[in-house]
Formats: sequence, C-alpha cells, structure tokens
Amino acid sequence: MALLPWQIWMIIGIGFIIIEIFDPAFFFISLGIGAIITSLLSLIPFMGRNIAFQILVFAVLSFISFLFMRKLGKKLLANTGSNTNVFALKGKNGIVTKEIPLEGKGYVKIGGEEWPAVEVDQKAIELGAKVIIEGIDGNKVIVRKI
Repeated sequence: MALLPWQIWMIIGIGFIIIEIFDPAFFFISLGIGAIITSLLSLIPFMGRNIAFQILVFAVLSFISFLFMRKLGKKLLANTGSNTNVFALKGKNGIVTKEIPLEGKGYVKIGGEEWPAVEVDQKAIELGAKVIIEGIDGNKVIVRKI
C-alpha cells in the first residue's frame, strides 16, 4: 500500500514539529506548519497530482510561517524576566546586623541571609538600621539607609 501525497506531507510535518521539540529555534516548526498545510491543500484535486506545485506551496508556506515564528520568537526571547541569583537582591530591603563604619564594610541581613555590605556614599550606618540594596559589587551588597 503506497502512501498518498497528503499522508507523506503530514508525516513530514509531524516529523519537523518533533524535531523542533529538541531544537527550540523556531525554524523546524515553520517547516512543520508548512508541511501540514501543504498536506491539507494536497487533498484538493488539482493540487494532489502535481508534486512540483506541492513543493512550491510548501516552500512559500514555510517561508511565511518562518517570518511569523521569527517575530514570535523575538517577542518571547526579548522578555528576560526578573533577575536571578545575587542580582535579584537589588531593590530589596535589609537590616544592618553589624555596623557599617565610615568607608568600611559591615553586614546586612536580607531575607534570612547575611551579606557583607558597604554604604553607597561611604557613610557609616548604625546597627539595626533599615537599608535598601542599591547594587552588587563582587560578594558585597551596596546599600543606602532608608
């Protein structure tokens, strides 16, 4: 039993979509969409017999799909989300657990963890003062008194 053209295009389309799962570059999904639409269009009698026309339709549909997927991919990948790791501390509040001396280093408790800290303007901050994290410098947080 030989496969019909629409079945071959459907298998190719599903194959490309499966490949996309392992290579999320928004390229193979475009080919898969093009192949699946070509599969459906090949059911139309005048198109079902002309393989060259089907290949042309597949190429055009894949290209159009690629342009739309590229826009979607850029939009999804442009949203970097929130900061992670130590950079997520920026903007959070903390409490001084060891006094920060003038032009020196003290300690600040932020969310249950203690961090070495310096004041942004090299000023002294007393024990128990509330601070906001302005930035990160190596393993130290740069703070400002609230």
